[in-house]
Amino acid sequence: MKIAIIGKPLDDSTLPFVQALLDNLVDRQTEILIAESFHSSLSSRLHLTDEITVFQRGDSLRNVQFILSIGGDGTLLDTVTYVGSLQIPILGINTGRLGFLATITPEHIAQAIDALYKGHFVIEERSLIRVETDPEVFGNINFGLNEFSILKRDTSSMIVVHTYIDGEYLNSYWADGLIVATPTGSTGYSLSCGGPVMLPQTNNFIIAPVCPHNLNVRPLIVSDRSVISFEIEGRSNNFLLSLDSRSVPVEANVQIAVRRENFGARLVKLNHVNFLTTLRSKLNWGLDRRNPAGTPV
Repeated sequence: MKIAIIGKPLDDSTLPFVQALLDNLVDRQTEILIAESFHSSLSSRLHLTDEITVFQRGDSLRNVQFILSIGGDGTLLDTVTYVGSLQIPILGINTGRLGFLATITPEHIAQAIDALYKGHFVIEERSLIRVETDPEVFGNINFGLNEFSILKRDTSSMIVVHTYIDGEYLNSYWADGLIVATPTGSTGYSLSCGGPVMLPQTNNFIIAPVCPHNLNVRPLIVSDRSVISFEIEGRSNNFLLSLDSRSVPVEANVQIAVRRENFGARLVKLNHVNFLTTLRSKLNWGLDRRNPAGTPV
């Protein structure tokens, strides 16, 4: 089997688990690839065999069966940009805080690897959002798993985002910004702005204003087959476009449209973990004093 590993610098407490992971893969005669930046952070702290291949962003990952994302949810979002249209299944190992997308704890790494080899897992298909701008802003990595945001840059005046769906005028949002979230992103930034939670298989986007200046403006669900376009105005001529964890300042004359990407992300879930159990355990969804576990009675 051929497995690639992408991660962020780790705390000392997590290093023994990663060393055990690498030893496990070597014992199984796995062909191991490690992202260059992650390899550099590990090389002086762990024992890495000479057989490990180091790769950079943009290098071909064809014939890789699985990618391990070691870090938090942000690391997994970054891992999706490495994979792109190859749609290689990603297993998220959580060494961060929340771990909503990366659900495997360090203590369960060995069981997770065993499950990969035995085929005891399921694949969750997740839709991506694609951003098209003129002039080009995000280059070749113009897709994301969570959300696209238009945000003001200064601390005083709000902005106005004129929004259109398939060319038809929807609304002018007077706010600090506007979010377009995927179903995966519905539990992220959009949720903190009052947006609904959507199941991963839902074929929709959420349009959610950030701190709107109208009491009658609420998040809106639209089909992800729609093309959503924007015009921005405000006292400042500079604004911020954000795609997952990547942010770029732009001028007001930039042309912006978002749509569903032609390919998706594939997340590996072990048989005892699914979106609903994660929703209850990570976000305390359904938690009630009368039913502390949040499970049916």
